[in-house]
Amino acid sequence: MLTGYLLVTMIDCVYLFSDIVILSCLFSVISAITVFIFLKGQTKEPDSQVVFSLVSIGLKFLLDIILAFIWFIVAKKTFLPHVLIFFVLYLALTLFTVYVIVKTLKNKAL
Repeated sequence: MLTGYLLVTMIDCVYLFSDIVILSCLFSVISAITVFIFLKGQTKEPDSQVVFSLVSIGLKFLLDIILAFIWFIVAKKTFLPHVLIFFVLYLALTLFTVYVIVKTLKNKAL
């Protein structure tokens, strides 16, 4: 959020900060749901751990596609700054989610 605020003050686009806040919150909720389902699956028996892992990653992908559809088609946020903000936040929070999953799997293999 701080980086987004500094970026917006340098570019002088006030409306982009609200987009950064909205997308950050939505991507954070999607990542939290993904990590919650994955970690919930780690407490189950080994056969169902794989299913929980696949469901969490598949649900993240599906929710990201729905968010992209809403962001680009419904809200008509197709200008270059909006597209860049969307994909930078998508990449950042996807990498965070992958980091959590990989770190967990290093400690406990499927």
